[in-house]
Amino acid sequence: MKRKINYKYIIVALTFIVSSCKLNQVNPNAATDQQILTTRAGIIALSVGLRQYYSTTGLANIMLTPDVTAREVKGVATFTNTLEVEAGGTALPTANGNILAYWSSMQTEMGMCESIITNAPKVATVEPAILSGIMAQAYLFKAMALAELAMAFEQANLATSVTDPVKFVPRAQVFAEAIRLLDLGIATITATPPSATFTTTVTGPDFDLKNTLYAMEARINLMAGNNQKALDNANLVDLTKTSKFTYTTLSPNPLYVLYNFTISYRPRDNFGLPAGLYDVGDLRYNFYFSTTLRAIVNGDPVVSMTGFAVSQTTSIPVYLTDEIKLIKAEATVRLGGDLNAAVTLINAVRTQTTGDPFGVNAGLPAYSGAIATDALLAEIYKQRCEELYLSGLKWEDTRRFNRPAPPANTTERNRIFYPYPTQERIVNPNTPVDPAI
Repeated sequence: MKRKINYKYIIVALTFIVSSCKLNQVNPNAATDQQILTTRAGIIALSVGLRQYYSTTGLANIMLTPDVTAREVKGVATFTNTLEVEAGGTALPTANGNILAYWSSMQTEMGMCESIITNAPKVATVEPAILSGIMAQAYLFKAMALAELAMAFEQANLATSVTDPVKFVPRAQVFAEAIRLLDLGIATITATPPSATFTTTVTGPDFDLKNTLYAMEARINLMAGNNQKALDNANLVDLTKTSKFTYTTLSPNPLYVLYNFTISYRPRDNFGLPAGLYDVGDLRYNFYFSTTLRAIVNGDPVVSMTGFAVSQTTSIPVYLTDEIKLIKAEATVRLGGDLNAAVTLINAVRTQTTGDPFGVNAGLPAYSGAIATDALLAEIYKQRCEELYLSGLKWEDTRRFNRPAPPANTTERNRIFYPYPTQERIVNPNTPVDPAI
């Protein structure tokens, strides 16, 4: 797909537009691409904007469509897009609007990051200790967008283009590129630590760039099968720190908008897990759900969303500290390491009753199953489903843990990968053949 990139911002608001067609609308008050990409103020505004875009439009897609596919939430509206994603399988067409929105939002995020990576070093007035943070953040968010594409599609592009149709590569290469970018981000801030001015003007105090880089290294390396590197990076995450996306009434929490305002989708009861797989009495149930509006929709019990969707201004964590513990446990088991150490990490998640920085406490008894590889991996999968509910990670987890798959079984996922959006195929002759399911 060829894309024309336009940047527009008024005062501190910035919007990034990526399109395959020419945009003719003219706003006389809008900053030009030249002003944005060649000035200190423009680079900083775009850096703020790319994170805001990911935390709103990006998460609105990440925490919706893949979570319907992974049977964590149920489409309850009668809109065509909703019904198609809910049905999954061969009933999900390439023209589905949710799939296009997911694909397009990650392309937009990548394009914003690429503009920063290409142009920020050319702006002489950007101080080195601000530039390092700006570059590392752009590497981070491009890596996160790439990982999202690799989780949903068999193939994806490594970069956007304003001149030629993008080329596709297998998702293993997409993960590898994401990891390369994260490595660059860590090397950049290690060489030149970001200044307090960077934190004040770009990220704000609630977003921890360094620990987020290590957390994403751990997460994405685990997906890519690089278990030792996943473990090494997880060990570098400071679990006393948090990193979160913050919201205002003007830039509201996307989970609140999706699940407590528009309500075209409802959480499936018991984390969407089949009977016997979830933990009865798990305190995380009351954190994530309310049964006040419990209902049966087409035979499926659904509840209401609480947790990180309580209000327009509720923060959403970039990662949970218990995800890092579970990454350590999984990587240890897959590496054939100390299984008792893995059990200790599992129990640090299972038995926690207080103290989680985001209030996600399980309050369960200690693990009492077999100290064996398969049993521990099954337990880790279950804990990930309950701890990381609606994070957009379960669908990829179902592949890595070899969970039941469609078309024979749709209890935990109703697609293996998504088809490519029709709009992409129309304008891009490089678009691969769609997967069967």
